[in-house]
Amino acid sequence: MAVLKVKFTKTKRDKLAQILWILNWVSVVSGIILFSLGLFLKIEIKKRNEVMAKGDVNSVPNMLISVGVIACIINFLGGKICYDCSDANKFSRWKLVMLPYIVCTFCFTFCILVGALMCYTMRNELEESLYLGLRDAIKFYKDTDIPGRCFLKKTVDMLQTGFQCCGNNGFRDWFEIQWVSARYLNMASKEVLDRLKSNVDGKFLVDGVPFSCCNPSSPRPCIQYQLTNNSAHYNYDFLTEELNIWVKGCREALLDYYTAIMRSVGIAALLIWLFELSVLIGVRYLQTAMKNVLLLGDLEGESDGWLLENSFVETAKYNINIIKNLGKANQISTVSGMNDPNIDVQNTNCGKTNVTTKSIPAA
Repeated sequence: MAVLKVKFTKTKRDKLAQILWILNWVSVVSGIILFSLGLFLKIEIKKRNEVMAKGDVNSVPNMLISVGVIACIINFLGGKICYDCSDANKFSRWKLVMLPYIVCTFCFTFCILVGALMCYTMRNELEESLYLGLRDAIKFYKDTDIPGRCFLKKTVDMLQTGFQCCGNNGFRDWFEIQWVSARYLNMASKEVLDRLKSNVDGKFLVDGVPFSCCNPSSPRPCIQYQLTNNSAHYNYDFLTEELNIWVKGCREALLDYYTAIMRSVGIAALLIWLFELSVLIGVRYLQTAMKNVLLLGDLEGESDGWLLENSFVETAKYNINIIKNLGKANQISTVSGMNDPNIDVQNTNCGKTNVTTKSIPAA
């Protein structure tokens, strides 16, 4: 029994073809939107690739870009097919193409759904990439004289200022590394030497943060050194007073920023997927209705259209059997009692037999 069978008149078939022609051109625009969203997300990620570890964070924008390009091509072809389907004579040239086209379009719409869902599932990969990337960027913050790392100080400072954050997980991350270059340390100072000797690795560690961690909205001048020393500052209590530096870590700030972008991109991709799915359903109805009208032989009469010719269970069993039998076409059946399973011939008697010889005709 056909699934969701609908009866179409000549007028309804023509209107459906015209509507689908318009919708396919709208789908071309939606493909451009998908491409643009993927490109935008890729550019936004590339802007901060210095503070991201290498990973699969580009998989989502690459997926959206690829799907967007394919959408433009498929829907352009679909528009041409639907335009010709308004004429039964022109439909005959697409008769053998439409079913493979519908199958390919179904796989393509599934890819859009996968891309939309990936926007919501890549948060963990992005968080890990940011954690490792920011950890290394902060670690090499002081290496302004080393090629390949000299740009990291500016990158981290611009990041902390722009996203109002400090450190990787928080401002305390700066307490655990030497972020002041040795060229700016006065080795004749007793305080500097004492700090270097007090550390096992010989690092100059301070309970301070770079200037880019300062919050300009704070009414108090920025306190970026001796943050945990109450006696070093007048009317200051580290435990109770709100610090005038950014408290949020840059990993959390960047993660929130990219999560908001990917959530918006995911919603847009889901809407496009629903639209593409509705167009695909319409094309399927048009294909079956035109196919049936050709079988009936009355081009002006009514015809049935459906999504599936048989029930879901029967269709699934049929397709599974096709997949199972794909590799059996070239297999040769075996005969019991034979040593070679690749030979399917009967044993012949090769002994001497009385064979009547035919005389060779004279030339």
